[in-house]
Amino acid sequence: MMAYSGKVLMDILIPILALGALGLIFGVGLAIASKRLAVQTDPRLEKVHGLLPGSNCGACGGAGCFGFAESLLSGKANIGACRVAEEKMKEQIAALLGQKVEPKVKQVAVLHCNGGTKVKDRFIYKGIEDCTAANLVLGGQKACVYGCLGFSTCVEVCPFGAISMNEEDLPVVDEKKCRACNKCVEACPKQLFSLVAVSKTYAVRCKSQDLGKQVMEVCKVGCIACRKCEKACPVGAIKVVDNLAVIDYNICDNRSECLKACPTKTIARKEKGVWES
Repeated sequence: MMAYSGKVLMDILIPILALGALGLIFGVGLAIASKRLAVQTDPRLEKVHGLLPGSNCGACGGAGCFGFAESLLSGKANIGACRVAEEKMKEQIAALLGQKVEPKVKQVAVLHCNGGTKVKDRFIYKGIEDCTAANLVLGGQKACVYGCLGFSTCVEVCPFGAISMNEEDLPVVDEKKCRACNKCVEACPKQLFSLVAVSKTYAVRCKSQDLGKQVMEVCKVGCIACRKCEKACPVGAIKVVDNLAVIDYNICDNRSECLKACPTKTIARKEKGVWES
């Protein structure tokens, strides 16, 4: 009876010991493998990521701020590709990575349309309240096919809450909040936004390339290509191209002659961050 009990005990202990030995071997093996096969993380990654704005806007072309941080460390990207980080932050990141950052002129998004409710609708639009969707229907409901449709798509895409709609159904950019991320420029189906140096104080608030007579029939504040602004500018910073006045901001030195000469108040002046005709 004792011999039988001892045999049973051994039958139980042997598998337990074998499994324990295998577990120990596998555990040691996994520990060694984890050390040898571990992906080495650059200790600078968290520091760089912490210095980035954290908006994950994608304006840099990367997969959010963390992806951009990885691209910076691998040398695939330059800190200058980040449109929204403060210059001080860029300088700190550049110093951490041993790079140089070129000073960049602060820019702000500018809307080139002053139509809004001043422009009548050609038809009643009852589709999705989105500028891109509305633009697919005969270029939108507005009589001016170049003008703002007023469905605030730019407001929705701005990751910094820098755009709001006014009482005339036109987007208004808050210069203090705008980080020049380019999202509104890309989202507007009418291409009504551009990024302009914050120091510039004059802008053409129109994008129509129609002849003057056609413009006046649908919008009293549109550019009629009269060339008065072109003739008035003493430095030649404004030219009429394809029936539309265009300011060359590389030349413009903020003189007011174009504003004074414009008969339709298409050219606007910025006062305390607000554009006024």
